Amino acid sequence: MVTGMIYVVMMVFSLILLILSSSTVGFDYYQFTQQYQPAVCNSNPTPCKDPPDKLFTVHGLWPSNSNGNDPEYCKAPPYHTIKMLEPQLVIIWPNVLNRNDHEGFWRKQWDKHGSCASSPIQNQKHYFDTVIKMYTTQKQNVSEILSKANIKPGRKNRPLVDIENAIRNVINNMTPKFKCQKNTRTSLTELVEVGLCSDSNLTQFINCPRPFPQGSRNFCPTNIQY
Repeated sequence: MVTGMIYVVMMVFSLILLILSSSTVGFDYYQFTQQYQPAVCNSNPTPCKDPPDKLFTVHGLWPSNSNGNDPEYCKAPPYHTIKMLEPQLVIIWPNVLNRNDHEGFWRKQWDKHGSCASSPIQNQKHYFDTVIKMYTTQKQNVSEILSKANIKPGRKNRPLVDIENAIRNVINNMTPKFKCQKNTRTSLTELVEVGLCSDSNLTQFINCPRPFPQGSRNFCPTNIQY
């Protein structure tokens, strides 16, 4: 009887450890998220301080879980300025809402997401270096991908499947993640973000888990504005 109780307690303890490690600490993939600047401004309650560029630029590189909660605000050295990377980051990773505070945006991304990144990410500089490499030399720039498929921004309705197929052709036919929101002025649904997902080692693309469900304010319908 006692042995059985000990076994049950050990099983419950092991289960708790498994849940904690999978939902709050560990992660099983990375999501590289890019935001379309005009749509970000159109869906934001507060107008952008400066005119947006018609480009997808980096929102962040996020350690994520296919099941459970994504890790956030992990123990890591605090954010520090990396002057040598700033010229590139200002171009590919701007603070769209307030271009006078790019560094505040980078700090938030590091504190919330980058601090939870681990192998192959080694430290803060490597985190930002990795994003620069993904966006530039690894050709994971969504605006460039769509432009090469002759899909260019024009504030018009277009089938979401055309955008999806153009992206899938570049990421080994894996499924990206789309986020849409309504333009606060026109009530039209615009493509706001695209996520490209990779395994936890950043070695290969995977199908993005957890798409926004139908009925969600971020769900993308069959036709969207871009």
